[in-house]
Amino acid sequence: MKKFFLVLTALILAVLPAAACQKSDGKTVSLNEVTHSVFYAPLYVAIENGYFKEEGITLTLTNGGGADNSMTAVLSGTADIGLMGPETVIYVQNQGKKDAPKVFASLTQKDGAFLVSRINEPNFSWTDLRGKEILAGRKGGVPAMSFEYVLNKLGLKSGEDFNLNYDVQFNLMTSAFVSGTADYCTVFEPTASEYEEQGKWHVVASVGEQAGEIPYTAFIALDSYINKNPETVKSFLKAIKKAFIFIGTHTDKEVAEAIVKQFPSTTIKSLQKSVESYRRINAWKTNMQPTEESFTRLQDIMENSGELAKRISYGDIVNLKYAKEIFG
Repeated sequence: MKKFFLVLTALILAVLPAAACQKSDGKTVSLNEVTHSVFYAPLYVAIENGYFKEEGITLTLTNGGGADNSMTAVLSGTADIGLMGPETVIYVQNQGKKDAPKVFASLTQKDGAFLVSRINEPNFSWTDLRGKEILAGRKGGVPAMSFEYVLNKLGLKSGEDFNLNYDVQFNLMTSAFVSGTADYCTVFEPTASEYEEQGKWHVVASVGEQAGEIPYTAFIALDSYINKNPETVKSFLKAIKKAFIFIGTHTDKEVAEAIVKQFPSTTIKSLQKSVESYRRINAWKTNMQPTEESFTRLQDIMENSGELAKRISYGDIVNLKYAKEIFG
């Protein structure tokens, strides 16, 4: 992962100056999301309920299929904003970039993955993973690092007591597990609930409940974009704020009905269960301002996995000026 970002930085040096000088017209915002999941329900509520339009924003949403791709889109200027894990900001900051990307708001505050097993385990314990192989994401990504951190804290050693399989791409993990790879797999919603309903696996635990608060997924943009487009950033955050208000005043089923167009192949029942699951573990950061303590834990997690070259100060990672203004 560190080598990847070193190469990436070199590749985009010629592109960044032009991209950094481009200023949004305040009407169109291109957003690249790391993956498509009910984990990001507030974003989809804002889209489907027309909150971005109410704030004068035409949103273009693309799927990066991985944090490395989403960060590449932000650094190259093909996306104004990225929704991804903030570990990417730390990786790029460690390359010493001047116009580095920063977190301007956090959408989630817990790991959104659920551990699934092929057999029903109503009395599952994390120590049951001793001697098992788990698909938990790509090396250097927060899903895999967070999962490893959880098990290490319980006294299980990587490569000795359990094995994390890094060979399968993030967006292919589900099909690989269903086909017989590994003993367990971490899965996001709505896939976790949808496939459980189909009898393909059983959800046995929430990684987020065990890992604690971390700034898991954040809205990230180049610092120059944030500073040059204050009204656009504030309008963007106002739209998400409206979505949080909607979620806080409506039932899980009503939220599921609001976002069903984002998941046309998923049943309302599965979406409702997904929303319920994320609400239960307090997955969403409703004031959108990640704390310094949560970033300290994130860097603890990265350090535990051997993926942190050096620690970055909180002030160099975030630019929460407008989140504080909108959310207080």
